[in-house]
Amino acid sequence: MILSEFLDYSTLRLIWWVLLGVLLIGFAAMDGFDLGIETMLPFVARTDLERRLVLETIEPVWEGNQVWLILAGGAVFAAWPQLYAVSFSGFYLAMFIILFALILRPVGFKYRNKRESTLWRNNWDWALFIGGFVPSLIFGVAVGNVLLGVPFRINDDMMIFYEGSFFALLNPFALLAGLMSVIMLAMHGCVWLNVKTTGIVAERAKKYGTLLALLTVVFYVAAGLYLWKSGLGYRITSEIDPNGPSNPLFKTAVVEQGAWLANYLRYPALWAVPALGLLSPFAVILFLWARRPLVALLFGKLSIFGVITSVGVAMFPFILPSSLNPSASLTVWDSSSSHLTLFIMLISTGIMLPIIMLYTSWVYYVLRGKVTESDLEEGHY
Repeated sequence: MILSEFLDYSTLRLIWWVLLGVLLIGFAAMDGFDLGIETMLPFVARTDLERRLVLETIEPVWEGNQVWLILAGGAVFAAWPQLYAVSFSGFYLAMFIILFALILRPVGFKYRNKRESTLWRNNWDWALFIGGFVPSLIFGVAVGNVLLGVPFRINDDMMIFYEGSFFALLNPFALLAGLMSVIMLAMHGCVWLNVKTTGIVAERAKKYGTLLALLTVVFYVAAGLYLWKSGLGYRITSEIDPNGPSNPLFKTAVVEQGAWLANYLRYPALWAVPALGLLSPFAVILFLWARRPLVALLFGKLSIFGVITSVGVAMFPFILPSSLNPSASLTVWDSSSSHLTLFIMLISTGIMLPIIMLYTSWVYYVLRGKVTESDLEEGHY
């Protein structure tokens, strides 16, 4: 008996569905406050010194935080190749825009302080704003489109054809999801600033964080009501073997009103997940004003966990529905890599992920404490 037989195919598929969610949540929770701070840079910092202060709260850690995005992309490529094929080809232009915006970050951090010119620094500050706002928006737009269904089909030779366009991605619901993503991550960034700064910057961050937390709730409820009223959802209508081959065409599926609520109705305990996403922003507000920013930061991460997990729970077992041919939709049970590939990747992840988490924890421990304007003036940063 080979080692991979200790875990059957369906269990490995389920584990990798969970791990994909962990990596996406890890990226949103870790790199999310970097993106949020860059988005809020023109608002929470008014002077050059204040902007230097704000940027120094994330400059030592943003590269490490972005590792989560690389891990998630690698997991999609290796564990869910069909998902990778559809998303990275169909969303090609959107992905290119995200990469362009993310490239502005290292360049902005590197070159902003190279000249004393106010115009020079302001231009790089706006470049950093774009580097935070644009990825936050497009990631949310992508999630919105996944919930609606993506226009792709698969022929009998397993060739995938995407028949959408970039501008079709910018539909009302997807833009609503995109704006919610921006607001939620900006809230998270404001909480981080409250952890790492003092004085007027921290006060501004607290006020903006309060407003953004309330808006997170409003947009989350609005998105939920839209899905409920529109009756969007997909349902499998045939038998599907969790241990079967990775061929989405072996099943049938349909668009069905209310299908995205089916898992919640079948297992009422799952309502705790969206409740976490809905209530955590109120806890963020409470602990921000109670001057407990670390606790507020924890609830900010719990809000991100609740929001992203609620989408995954609603869609399960779907990963990427097809609006052109629902039966070609990708699910947990029919779009993964082979049994052996998933097992080898699981062993590798089981070794490397704890190392990454321990190293990340150590870095944050070393960099604990607040960044102050006097530190900048004395050249400590």
